[in-house]
Amino acid sequence: MSFLARMLGVFIQSMPSGTPIGIKDLKKRLSIGETAIAKGLRELVLFGYLDRSLESLPGGRIVTRTVSYNHPRAATVARCRAERAPEAPSVAVPPLREEPPAPPASAPVAPSPVAPSPVAPSPVAPSPVPAPPEPVPEPEPQPGLEPQVTPAVAIRLPAPRDPDDPGRRRLAREVLAELRRVDPRLLLGERDVRYLAGGVEVWLERGAGVQALVAALTAKLPKRLRNPAGFIAHRLAEQVPPPLVPLPRAPAFVPPDPFVNCTKCERAFRSPTPGTCKGCSP
Repeated sequence: MSFLARMLGVFIQSMPSGTPIGIKDLKKRLSIGETAIAKGLRELVLFGYLDRSLESLPGGRIVTRTVSYNHPRAATVARCRAERAPEAPSVAVPPLREEPPAPPASAPVAPSPVAPSPVAPSPVAPSPVPAPPEPVPEPEPQPGLEPQVTPAVAIRLPAPRDPDDPGRRRLAREVLAELRRVDPRLLLGERDVRYLAGGVEVWLERGAGVQALVAALTAKLPKRLRNPAGFIAHRLAEQVPPPLVPLPRAPAFVPPDPFVNCTKCERAFRSPTPGTCKGCSP
């Protein structure tokens, strides 16, 4: 992140809640041009320190609401938590079993004191037909576990040398999720983000910055983008930068011997230990 974006972030955090932080408002408070302020605000949005959303006022006016966060990517985490808020668990109510209709009442027969004559048996209620087995709802995946799914794209992506880096993998997923802010057509699903995160990690592992990575993935997009995940996977695989050669190190600095005074002539000379100079040495 640039120094200008950091300065704007610290200045915005120091102001009380409800203070307008538009470009013109910040220009009145700071001696910075509007172009530089706009660039710094976009960088804060990209790194997750600012979150912008459109809101409609009662009079029909649409305004931009900006929220500042003091922790990077807090906006993405808050939005993801709001989207993934657990809904009320649906309780499977077994279907009510309809009771068979009562048989039509037969004509009443006057009882006879004598032995009853053989009468046709009254209709017996049919035995209830067993209801079909209720469909068992599929268990929902736990929030901490990721289901094993088949990726939506079939392009072979380069794998990072060190795959066990949770911080870098989290940053890679956040970069992929934020691409839709650059272009709404680059809206990726969670399955595609999990699949493409390894390719983004390779770029980060080889020294590519977040801004350079986003610029490379979003430059010269086609007019008709049918498969955004396949397009991003193609660029990650075909335009992966080569690994950087380590810079040569300068030789270690060896400090010279300190100055000491000769014990005989008081002349100053360099020596690791006190003693006499060359002229006074025997």
